[in-house]
Amino acid sequence: MELKRVVVTGIGAITPIGHNITEFWDSLKTGVSGAGPITRFNPEKFKTRFACEVKDYDPTKYFDRKAVAKMDLFTQFALIATAEGLENSGLLASDFKHERAGVIWGSGIGGINVMTAEVMDFAQGDGTPKFSPFFIPKMISDIAAGYISMKYDFRGPNYATVSACASSAHAIIDAFNWIRLGKADVIVTGGSESPIGIAALAGFNSMKALSTRNDDPKTASRPFDKDRDGFVIGEGAGCLVLEEYEHAKARGAKILCEIGGGGASADAHHITAPHPEGKGAIQVMNMAIEDAGLKPEDIDYINVHGTSTGLGDKAEAIAIKEVFKEHAYNLSISSTKSMTGHLLGGAGAIESIACVLAMQNNLVPPTINFQTPDPDIDPRLDITPNKAKAKTINAALNNTFGFGGHNASVVFKKL
Repeated sequence: MELKRVVVTGIGAITPIGHNITEFWDSLKTGVSGAGPITRFNPEKFKTRFACEVKDYDPTKYFDRKAVAKMDLFTQFALIATAEGLENSGLLASDFKHERAGVIWGSGIGGINVMTAEVMDFAQGDGTPKFSPFFIPKMISDIAAGYISMKYDFRGPNYATVSACASSAHAIIDAFNWIRLGKADVIVTGGSESPIGIAALAGFNSMKALSTRNDDPKTASRPFDKDRDGFVIGEGAGCLVLEEYEHAKARGAKILCEIGGGGASADAHHITAPHPEGKGAIQVMNMAIEDAGLKPEDIDYINVHGTSTGLGDKAEAIAIKEVFKEHAYNLSISSTKSMTGHLLGGAGAIESIACVLAMQNNLVPPTINFQTPDPDIDPRLDITPNKAKAKTINAALNNTFGFGGHNASVVFKKL
């Protein structure tokens, strides 16, 4: 069968460096760090006492108090990003068949803070189970997709993807496939996460996955730097409105870019560590590029997974060299996690949006906080250190890799 073309017609975001797309892009191109001391709870006894929080967030600016009480932050963030994405797309309720419009949304750990609070309250009580009736609906990872579908009456495919830090990239790939197979016309996709709480922080600390640079949080996320010591946990959401190309043209939509292809693979190696030779990363990048009908030398920019972990950054650099050969040195590479922190299941969404914005503006956002080259990472790779770089970008690749060995890559290209 002939596959349909899939385009992006709207984007929306709420992140540690901006409450909307304009603020997000302004921060990305100027190299703003979203890291700072944790304000959600007292982190005094934790090894890590900072994070990339969404700043100055007041839920009552977006929702009434009853709605706030029923939704975890990851769902609130999902609805905020979706509202901007749909407004950005210009899509009206009369523009599409509602049974052919869906929502596929990713989150790695959903309402982990709701779970923590309810269980702690029970443990500190007299043993009487006094759980909130909203406990389960607030916690489950699929509820964000459910809320979005109910708000906008999207009656097509509706579910969540859960694959750790690759969750929202897998959501984008699934949405892309539903549309190109002709089974949907419009799908809202992306991901959200709000993991900044005692359970996630303590858990990642015990794994030695987080930076402990408490004296200087803003420079703590330093992908590819010799002195990197772990990632910085973040929160927020990113939304992409995907649409079948002819459907978008028929309603006169402004098309931001086309999704070329996607790939998915497994390291089949370790529960948390990447394959040291980057085998899964090599496979997934090759799959995505081939799926897009492109060659490696057609890719101009890679928004890398680049978490600022010792093993992860090194393995990804090895994989890039293997996939792109000599072209690896012509590519521009950057990790926007150096600014946003790591949004876990929401990372693929906001980093895909970074790819879209980079193509639109022909500007590569920087990898900030790069100070000391790592002798184990080829210095010829252009990681766009510290300052944005003007460059014509016709095709961009976004990498996301998750605990459990889950890998996803998405190719975006200009029409």
